[in-house]
Amino acid sequence: MDNNSIYKFNVQKLNGDEINLSAYRDKVILVVNTASQCGFTPQLKELAALKEQFKDKDFEILAFPSNDFGGQEPLEGAAIASFCENAGAGNFPVFDKIRVRGPYAHPLYQFFANKKDNGRLKSVPRWNFHKFLIDKTGHVTDFYYPFTKPTSSKIRKKIERLLTAAH
Repeated sequence: MDNNSIYKFNVQKLNGDEINLSAYRDKVILVVNTASQCGFTPQLKELAALKEQFKDKDFEILAFPSNDFGGQEPLEGAAIASFCENAGAGNFPVFDKIRVRGPYAHPLYQFFANKKDNGRLKSVPRWNFHKFLIDKTGHVTDFYYPFTKPTSSKIRKKIERLLTAAH
């Protein structure tokens, strides 16, 4: 297996089931750390709009709630699922709450933070709604700060390029 890909990681769904990220093989993926009580929380609707725009393509959004910034994700499990659904973000998977920075960060986010591991970049979320773009081979290709809206042309054009790229 390619050690520079996200496919080596397991993540936990909100219902407690574990899934390996290789389940998203051959898809372009946008990984986002989310929170229900953040000024950027309206981006959940924009993420849903982005998912809808590419619904017939090999594109997926993976949301990872985190309480690392200002205690802005006090919810757990089913309450997170319910909030996301009510916020208009029911068309992409939301995983169990994790840490995204520091020594207790989930291994996926430790991978994003270590250029030696991922072969591409070093990026640690500075706040909620930090986005990582993954190509069809599971390699991280870019990241976007929270103030970059999911529906921005910058993100949409990069997704389109990755969707049409051969691998």
